[in-house]
Amino acid sequence: MGSRELLTILQFAVRKGISDVHLKVDKPPVFRKDGQLVTQKGAPAVPAELMQRFVDEIVPLHQVHILKQAMELDTSFSLEDGQRFRVSIFRQREQFGIVFRVIETAIRTIDDLHLPPVLRQIADERRGLVLVTGATGSGKSTTMAAMVDHINTTRSDHIVTIEDPIEYLFIDKRSVVNQREVGLDTRTFASALRAALRQDPDVILVGEMRDLETIETALHASETGHLVISTLHTIDAAETINRVVSVFPPHHQRQIRLILASILRGIVSQRLVVRKDGTGRVPAVEVLVGTEFVKELVADELRLSELRDVMAKGKTSYGMQTFDQSLMDLYKTGYISYEEALKQSSNPSDFALKVSGISSTSDSSWE
Repeated sequence: MGSRELLTILQFAVRKGISDVHLKVDKPPVFRKDGQLVTQKGAPAVPAELMQRFVDEIVPLHQVHILKQAMELDTSFSLEDGQRFRVSIFRQREQFGIVFRVIETAIRTIDDLHLPPVLRQIADERRGLVLVTGATGSGKSTTMAAMVDHINTTRSDHIVTIEDPIEYLFIDKRSVVNQREVGLDTRTFASALRAALRQDPDVILVGEMRDLETIETALHASETGHLVISTLHTIDAAETINRVVSVFPPHHQRQIRLILASILRGIVSQRLVVRKDGTGRVPAVEVLVGTEFVKELVADELRLSELRDVMAKGKTSYGMQTFDQSLMDLYKTGYISYEEALKQSSNPSDFALKVSGISSTSDSSWE
C-alpha cells in the first residue's frame, strides 16, 4: 500500500533501476544509482508532516513501540504489485529520515549474475560454513539468494532462512524453504538459529552474523552436519577469518581457529564495479575454497598472508580467484573498462603490468 506521494517515489526508483532512496525532511528525494547519489531535477521537497505520514504507513503495528523507544527501526515494506523494499527509519535533528533499499523480486541465477561457476560447487556442499562478504550494498544478499535458489532447484532439502528483514521470497521447488524474520517471526538471529537446529534443517541461511552468540551457534551448526550460509561486512578472506576468530575471548581463539579450519567450505568476497556499457554494475569476486591446504593456513594465524597466493594459483584446479583475477576476466571479456579495473584493483601497478603482458613479483602464477 502507501500514499500517492510515496508510491510515486518508489515506483520511479524501481523503474529507473535505482538501488536506494533517501528521504530527508524539507529536501527532495535523493537516489543512489550505480553507486552514485543523484537528485531528480524538479522533485518537490518532503515536508515534515508528509514524512510522518510515510512513517505511519510503513511501520507495522507490532513495531511502533520499537521505533518509539529506540528512535530507529529496520523493517520491510511492500507495494501492491509485490515490489519489496528494505527500510531504515531513524531520527535526525528531531525529524524522521528514511532510507529504502530496493529488493529485486526475481531471484537471479549464479550465471545471470556473472558469478564464478565454482559457487555452484560450494553451494552443493552438504555441511560446513560458507561466508559471503563485502561492504554494504555490494550484493551479498543477491549472491546468497542465487546460491540458495541453486540448492532449492537441485536438492530435496529443508532450507531455513533467518533474516532481518526477509528480502527475497523463495518458492518451494525441490526443497522446502521456511523463512523467518527477526522481530516478526523470532526475537534474535541467535535464538532462531538455535531453534532451527531442532527443525530438521539441511541448510540454514543466517542473514548476518552480528554477535558472539550468533557466530558461536553458526559454527556449532556447521560442525553438526548442516550447511550454514551467512554474511560478514569484511573485504576479503583473510579479514573474514580474523573477524570470526577475534569475536571470541583470547583464550578460546586458538580452538576457534581450528574449528573454523575444519568446517570452512568457502569465502566469497565481492564488490560491485561499473560496467563499461553504462548499464549498471557487475560483481568482482574473490573466492577462497576450503581445500586441505587452505585449512592448514586458516588454522595458523601466521600463515594467513599466504591465502592470496593460494587463491591465485588455485584458479584452474579449484576455481579460486583473487579480486584482481576477477577484474582481469571482466576487463578481457569487455564488461568493464581498463580504467575501472585499474581503479578497483588491489595492486594497480601489478595489474597494469599484467595487462601489458609483463610478469610481476606478486601473484606471479595467475593469468
